[in-house]
Amino acid sequence: MESIQAIKQRFGIIGNDPKLNRAIEKAIQVSPTDISVLVTGESGVGKESIPKIIHQLSHRKHGKYIAVNCGAIPEGTIDSELFGHEKGAFTGATQTRNGYFEVADGGTIFLDEVGELPLTTQVRLLRVLENGEFIKVGSSKVQKTNVRIVAATNVNMFEAIKKEKFREDLYYRLSTVEINIPPLRERKEDIHLLFRKFASDFALKYKMPTVKLTDEAISLLLKYRFNGNIRQLRNVAEQISVLEQNRTINGLTLKNYLPDTGSNLPAVVNNSKSESDFSSEREILYKVLFDMKSDLNDLKKLTMELMKNGTESDVQKDNERLIQKIYGDDDKDDDYESAIEDLEVLSIPEHVEKKESAITETEDKYHFAEEIEEEETLSLQDKELELIKKSLERHNGKRKLAAEELGISERTLYRKIKQYDL
Repeated sequence: MESIQAIKQRFGIIGNDPKLNRAIEKAIQVSPTDISVLVTGESGVGKESIPKIIHQLSHRKHGKYIAVNCGAIPEGTIDSELFGHEKGAFTGATQTRNGYFEVADGGTIFLDEVGELPLTTQVRLLRVLENGEFIKVGSSKVQKTNVRIVAATNVNMFEAIKKEKFREDLYYRLSTVEINIPPLRERKEDIHLLFRKFASDFALKYKMPTVKLTDEAISLLLKYRFNGNIRQLRNVAEQISVLEQNRTINGLTLKNYLPDTGSNLPAVVNNSKSESDFSSEREILYKVLFDMKSDLNDLKKLTMELMKNGTESDVQKDNERLIQKIYGDDDKDDDYESAIEDLEVLSIPEHVEKKESAITETEDKYHFAEEIEEEETLSLQDKELELIKKSLERHNGKRKLAAEELGISERTLYRKIKQYDL
């Protein structure tokens, strides 16, 4: 059995992290068997190296090795790609096609991004894992295949199972042995080593001197999170190798190639935060509505009291007080005029007799019901005209004094005078 160091050199794996070494050791141990393996890890950590190690160290090394990116194949054609189809099975199927499981018979299939498989395809894959049987699309004939399946995913499989996006029985079939590849941020000692390897490779590729990092730049590189893992580090090394004229890279220069991701610490997501925010907004809304209901109830009560016992002067004073309460202390003519017009309905007949009233109070609402029989009827317009005439007579036609007495603006009184042709 080859050593871990020999395997690294053979497959071009850079790094000495203990977690990485453990992943390679598990791959070496499981390779002589035919059991299924699930490789897990974030995107860009290099999961594709593990299936190659398993295949090359197994007795299937002379058979075919096929890597399939499940996330890159459209849902409508993935069954045909994996299991094949018969001629005429669907529109465009002009001839019979062999699928990957038939072509790779006796070899290994690497299913990358297996978490992206549709549920219908998952059922077919489960049957292959259980007894090696599959059926081509558009066929009724059961075929047998002898393949070793190594799958990889960067999604949380337990979350996918919980959301019913992945079959639990298929997960346990695939993950007989699970190999996890650590993210680059957990392999601090390997980051500079990888950068130097990439810089050397690009120097040869583009025929230019190799870039080197200062101590300040190395420190910055080690502190960076690298959400894209090795793939992102490789891209950074390539950009610097191509774009920078100065082959010695300091921290300031390197920082220009590292996207600002805010904090290098992992984000803590509080799932109850949104519910709390909505709860607070609801409480504020309820308070506003209750305040509005209270103001409306005060207005109703005042109206009922005025209808029962009010005199002309009392009505006018209460009108002014109510306007001040509802509209505030703003003395602008337009606002005051609008308030008066809204509440002119409170100028009621002088003599009213209460016939029947009932006020019922519940937890959230006031219900008012009252029938009133009028002994003397005058229209509101006639009453308003009479009040304006009397006030103008008392003040010898001086509109300003009359308006003050009536509790309205001079502009409103002028408009009323024109309206009634006084």
